[in-house]
Order: sequence, then C-alpha cells, then structure tokens
Amino acid sequence: MPVLDPIPQSLTVQSAIETRRSIRQYHPDMPRSHLLEILRLATLAPSAFNAQPWRFAVVENPELKEQLKAVSYNQSQITSAPYTIVVYSDAEDTLKTAVETSHPHFGEEGKVRQVQSIEKSLSKLSVQERARWGDTQANIVLGILMVAARGLGYDTVPMMGFDQTKVKQLLGLPDHVIITALLPIGRAAELGRPHHRHSLERVTRFY
Repeated sequence: MPVLDPIPQSLTVQSAIETRRSIRQYHPDMPRSHLLEILRLATLAPSAFNAQPWRFAVVENPELKEQLKAVSYNQSQITSAPYTIVVYSDAEDTLKTAVETSHPHFGEEGKVRQVQSIEKSLSKLSVQERARWGDTQANIVLGILMVAARGLGYDTVPMMGFDQTKVKQLLGLPDHVIITALLPIGRAAELGRPHHRHSLERVTRFY
C-alpha cells in the first residue's frame, strides 16, 4: 500500500521503544495514509496458525468519538486524538475464513491443512474460549502497533478502561468479539512522563 504523504520521521526499533510515552493530548492532524501504514506494519505481527484474528475499528468521526468517550469513562484522549483504534479479535470469523490465511507457498494442499489445523484447535473450544484465544493474539498486535506508531513519529496510549458491551453496541460489533484495547493515536501535544520500570534483575530469572 503506497504512502501518499511523507512520513515525518523514522526511528530505530530501539529508539521507538525507548521514546514511547502514554500520551493523552494530541495535535489534530494526521494523514490517513500514515495511519494505514502503521496498521499495515502491525498486521505483520505473528499469530498462532497465522490465523490473524485481530481486527481494527478506526473511529474518526467527531460525534462518534464523543459517544465512544462517554462509554469509556469520559477519558479525554479519545476526542483529543485524530483517530482512536479499537483493537479487537473475532475468532468466529477466523474459524469461518481459515482458508484465507493459508500461505500461498503451500498451494492447494496447504489450504486444506490450514483449515484442518484451525478447525481441529478451535472447533473443540466454546465461543468464550475461542474469544479468549483471539484476545491473546490481539495483544501481540497491540504491542507491535504501538511500536510501529512511535517508529513513524506518532504516539499512542493503550486504554483498557471502557465498557465492553457498550462499545460493541456503539460500533455494531458482534457480541462474541473481545475488545483488547482502545488506542488513541496522533502527534503528541504533551511530553508525557519518562519511564519508571522495575530493574531488569527484578523481573528476570535464568534457569
């Protein structure tokens, strides 16, 4: 997918991670082509069976953002950011469309194996269990999405504070999906706080 507008900057992976901040105030401008490039990069994330159960609902309409804010405890970053990405997973759609995720390298036989593998693993689970499985995959794409955004000069803040049911109703999403996070995205209009993390020694063990 071509990027029509010049990317403002491109950071190394290390710099993108080290300079990422949780931002709640944004400048209003962000070309849609930049957003699409960030989403494209995020979709290169790995997933079990290459099933790719994640989905993105991008909210840009001002009135809809106000409604989304209202069901997200009135957190102002939703209306401040030019876009808010609703990251969710749909394991039921994944199960129905398994053939689409078969790698072309494996040909027609690969399509059969792909469908069989996904059906064998997911069909024995309940709808709720499949939804939780999809959510674990969507969390992978969420992390890569934030790094991709920062790498191209944009900022985000992952939000887990919202009403799942009301957000799904607002966006017309099926009841069975799980929303992993809301992710406002844009150019930071504030500095954000520096990282404060456990030491590596505190969180790491070698065996």
